[in-house]
Amino acid sequence: MATLHLVRDDMRDVTVGDRRVLFHVPTSGLFELDRVGGALIDLFAELGEVSEEDVRRRFDGVADPAEVIDSLRELITLRVVESGPAVKRTKPPVTISEFPLSTVVLNVNTGCNLSCTYCYKEDLTTPAKGERMEFDTAARSVDLLLQEAKGRDSVNVVFFGGEPLTNLPLIRQVVAYAEQRGREAGIRTDFSLTTNGVLLTEEIVDWLDAHRFGITISMDGPKPLHDRNRRTVGGKGSYDVVAAKARMLLSRYRSRPVGARVTLTAGVTDVVAIHDHLKSDLGFFEVGFSPVTSGAMSAFNLTGDELATVFDNMKTLGLAYVEAAKRGVNTGFSNMHQLMTDLTEGTTKSLPCGAGLGMLAVDKEGDLHLCHRFTGSSQPTYGNVDHGIAKDSLGSFLEGMANRTGTDCETCWIRKLCAGGCYHESYARYADPAHPTYHYCNLMRDWIDFGIRAYAEIMVANPQFIERHVAPRRGMK
Repeated sequence: MATLHLVRDDMRDVTVGDRRVLFHVPTSGLFELDRVGGALIDLFAELGEVSEEDVRRRFDGVADPAEVIDSLRELITLRVVESGPAVKRTKPPVTISEFPLSTVVLNVNTGCNLSCTYCYKEDLTTPAKGERMEFDTAARSVDLLLQEAKGRDSVNVVFFGGEPLTNLPLIRQVVAYAEQRGREAGIRTDFSLTTNGVLLTEEIVDWLDAHRFGITISMDGPKPLHDRNRRTVGGKGSYDVVAAKARMLLSRYRSRPVGARVTLTAGVTDVVAIHDHLKSDLGFFEVGFSPVTSGAMSAFNLTGDELATVFDNMKTLGLAYVEAAKRGVNTGFSNMHQLMTDLTEGTTKSLPCGAGLGMLAVDKEGDLHLCHRFTGSSQPTYGNVDHGIAKDSLGSFLEGMANRTGTDCETCWIRKLCAGGCYHESYARYADPAHPTYHYCNLMRDWIDFGIRAYAEIMVANPQFIERHVAPRRGMK
């Protein structure tokens, strides 16, 4: 047997109670290590290069030789153990020639009836001054989506702003048009909306329900926290109105679960109390948290210590998720649930998200942006709804992202779950969407390590939870 070595960059050895779990980086797969498998990993970690004599010396009289050989073959099959001296791997370059568009985000109005202090939108203004998308632009966006989505069973049209409900007449027109065009193409058209909730009425809620919208309400927690930043144009807190509208919505909405999205800013770190209020007091199905670390106004960005506190508190909330999962209960902590989904599905990424690939955002002029966060920014656009996607320039950008070299991402063990981080986060912090989000790498590694341990615990205690609550999630309509 030639000498063998451990491919350290392609694995993570995690201890969960009295179990050891191997996280296989290339596939995001999890494999439980038995006694022999764990001992082999220890041998490689200790010696670096391992010979046949090293294996014999370690296991003679300790383990069945056939069992040792089988375990070693499994590690070789996974390619976490390879022959010869350790050398830097070169991966084949990723080439992108197809753009499987499944989602368009329509920026229907740059105007908003709130004036949230931390808003990242560079083109934001009041509703009266907002730049509204015209129906022809929206219709061509739908046509482009359906054209590029041939072969798909469904597509999604997302309405965004500003506050999208300030242009409700357009949304109604687009829904009627998209449903008709989808029927003609044999493709189901789904709709999503993120709203501050202020303009919701019973009639609007019932109409959204009839068309099975996926709805997310932006709320920041109990009244003191919500009113701190989410204010009206006149400077008043919006909690009382939004909470009342949320309760009305949740009491009548039946077609799909409704979630809340929380923006965490400087001084706001108690995710446990915020989650408890939004989930238990108001009744949202799930609650997700978005920490602000790269906003244009640095006063609202979480400091390094605050961000660490946020992640510590998220782990506290995650432990509650695990204990509930053991009883078959989903607590509705969406950050944790998404991590469980990624581990269940074996998510592996060459790109951090679907921006520019499965999703494009459309502005008032019909220009195509990587995602909704870039509308109104100085970043390049990639075609328009009249002439289609500029596939050469978009492909060049995405290939550049997928084939980045000279970064810490190349050897990072969470690279297939992170892939460098959010483009807009990098753009806002470093003025470069290609720059890895180094400012929270360690926290993300710790969070995913925590998630692996949590997943392993759930699978041992109650695997039915994964089958019933996590695996079906992406198909939930």
